[in-house]
Amino acid sequence: MAMEESDTKTGEQAEMLANRLKKRFRHLSKWARRTGTGAFRLYDRDIPEIPLVLDVYGGADSGTVVSGALYKRPYEKDDAEEAGWLDAMRGAAALALGLEKTDVIVKLRQRQHGQAQYEKVCGRGITRVVGEGGLNFRVNLSDYLDTGLFLDRRAMRRMVGADAAGKRVLNLFCYTASFSVYAAHGGAACTDSVDLSNTYLGWGRDNFALNGFQAGVLRPDEYFGRKPAGKHRLIRADVRAFLRQAAAAGLRWDSIIVDPPAFSNSTMARGDFDLLRDSTELLGTAAALLAPGGKLWFSANARTFRTTTGDLEAALAGRVPGIKATDISGRTVDDDFKGRKTPKAFVLATGACR
Repeated sequence: MAMEESDTKTGEQAEMLANRLKKRFRHLSKWARRTGTGAFRLYDRDIPEIPLVLDVYGGADSGTVVSGALYKRPYEKDDAEEAGWLDAMRGAAALALGLEKTDVIVKLRQRQHGQAQYEKVCGRGITRVVGEGGLNFRVNLSDYLDTGLFLDRRAMRRMVGADAAGKRVLNLFCYTASFSVYAAHGGAACTDSVDLSNTYLGWGRDNFALNGFQAGVLRPDEYFGRKPAGKHRLIRADVRAFLRQAAAAGLRWDSIIVDPPAFSNSTMARGDFDLLRDSTELLGTAAALLAPGGKLWFSANARTFRTTTGDLEAALAGRVPGIKATDISGRTVDDDFKGRKTPKAFVLATGACR
């Protein structure tokens, strides 16, 4: 009897999910076509008992795929029952969107530590090239928890690109370098993108190439030891160590992007990083490298981040006198994220003279 009740409940939830997805897709697919957006958030735990996040990726080089995650439930659930439930939800999503069930990929998301947050979760190698803002980005929909393109940063990428003309741009925790590609497209004088992962830097180099730009991957000794060739450089380095070296070398940038993880304890770094604990020190060190009139773009990827513009100005005043902070969180929300919690975002600006 318990099994029959469970099956009935699963069937009801599958129907609820399908109806929700159909309604959302009718609206968002029109918006996506109108704005040239090839990937968008379709569902984000809208129904509490269905804790899924589902994103639509319409590939320029192949068909549509849904990639998402099941958030770990706060209670123990039989593995077989969970697998059956998830299979039913995948089937409902496929039916609602006219896809095959194999085109709906769902991974289990829970807090990751150390290298686990960067490692492959499978090796199916399902990739697409998706369009965004007239640019193209390669995404991997099956092998990692994240696909290579954070959709909730889309509007902020546009803002960075629109502000980049003629500027020297530094992108910290660059991941697959999508911010840097936007800056290059916007006419940046040069871009420097820093990350510890060879995989992500290679991925970033591919994203540059997809959009007609050439970028090289360098070690810190290659970058600091001589004048780096080319306009666009990808540097494999720990961000905090890179900033110390850059300060010692007297380097300055007109635009700095700081989009860090909420937490990282990679074995490749000298110490762990906690956004709530370390953000003030990180921002102060980075902002000190701004040229006069420069801007630092900061996205806080932690739901518990409560810092205000006044807090930031007060905390950084000793490092960068006269710095002004503007909360741009409301300007970084596209249609697919309206009504949803998205990362806090700020612009920190220096005066024309320092």
